[in-house]
Amino acid sequence: MDKIYSCKMMKKSIFLLFFIVSANAQNWASFSGGFLRMGMTSRSQAMGGGFTADIDHGFSVFHNPAWAAFLIDREVGFTYSNLTLDRRIAATSIVSPLPPTAGLGLSVINSGVTNIQGRTSAGEKTEIMQTGEYAFVVTFAIRILPWLSFGSNIKILRNELPITLEDQLTGSGIGFDIGFLINTGESNTIGIMVQDMSSNYQWNTNDVFSMGSPYKDDFPTIYRIGSRAEFDGLLLVGDLGVITDHENYAGIIPRVGLEYAILKQYKFRGGFGNNRIGFGFGYQYDMIRPLDSYLDYSFSIDWASQGAHTISYAFRF
Repeated sequence: MDKIYSCKMMKKSIFLLFFIVSANAQNWASFSGGFLRMGMTSRSQAMGGGFTADIDHGFSVFHNPAWAAFLIDREVGFTYSNLTLDRRIAATSIVSPLPPTAGLGLSVINSGVTNIQGRTSAGEKTEIMQTGEYAFVVTFAIRILPWLSFGSNIKILRNELPITLEDQLTGSGIGFDIGFLINTGESNTIGIMVQDMSSNYQWNTNDVFSMGSPYKDDFPTIYRIGSRAEFDGLLLVGDLGVITDHENYAGIIPRVGLEYAILKQYKFRGGFGNNRIGFGFGYQYDMIRPLDSYLDYSFSIDWASQGAHTISYAFRF
C-alpha cells in the first residue's frame, strides 16, 4: 500500500510541476529575444537545454561562456532547426583556447519566419516577406583557479521586421552574459550563469508612424545554476533558472536531461526544458583524429504540439 501511495503521490507531483512550469511559461514566452532562450543544438534540444554546467561541443559558450577557458582543442559548430509555422533557427560558432588559461569564441545566431504573405489595406495579396533576428556574439573566458573559470558574452543584436519587400523596421541593441564554472572532478561540474544582462532592442518608429518615437524593448534576465554527473556511460545534466523582467519575478525554468552512450560513439538522449519535451541521438566518429566529429539529430515538441527538427555538426581540431 505504501508503494502504491508513493507512486500516486509522485505522479501528482510530476503533473503539478509540469502544470506550474507550463503556466509560468505563459508569463515569459512573449518577451523579446525568445530565439536565445530556446536552446541551440540538437544535443541541447534533446536533453532539455539544461547545459549551464555541461559542454556542448561546437557551442560550449552559448550555455556558459566560462567553458571556453577549459577547452583543449579548437571547436567549430553548425546547427539548424526547422520549426512549425515556417520558423527557423540557425547558428555557427567557433571557439579556441588561448593558452595557458583563457579562451575566445565567435558566434552568429539567426532566427526568423519565412513565407509571410503581404497584403494591402484592402486585403489584396502583395509580396512574400520574412522576419529576421540576429545575434553576433564575442566570448572571452579565463581560468581564475585551476578548478574555477569566469567568462562573458558580448552580443550585438538586430531585429528586422518587414513593412514592404523593400522597406523594413529595424531594431538593434547590445546584450551581455556572464558565467562561472566550477570543475569539481572529471565527471562533475557546477555552472552559474546570468543570461541577457541589459539586452534590448532599440526601435525608432518615426519612419512608420506620423507620431512615432524611440522605443526600448528589454529582454528578460535569467539567473541559472546547474550541474552535471556522469557514471557508467550515463550522463545526467540539469539546471534551474529564475527569469525576471528587471522589475518583477516572471517564472522558474527547470531543465533536465539524460544521455546514454554505447561504445562511446552512439548517444541516445531525452529531456524536458523550456516548456518542451525532446529526444534524439548522436554519432561521434573519426575524421582526422579519433572521435573528432559529432553529428546529432533531435526532435522536440511543446504543449501546443509545435514540433522542431534540429540537426547539428561539430568538429574538434
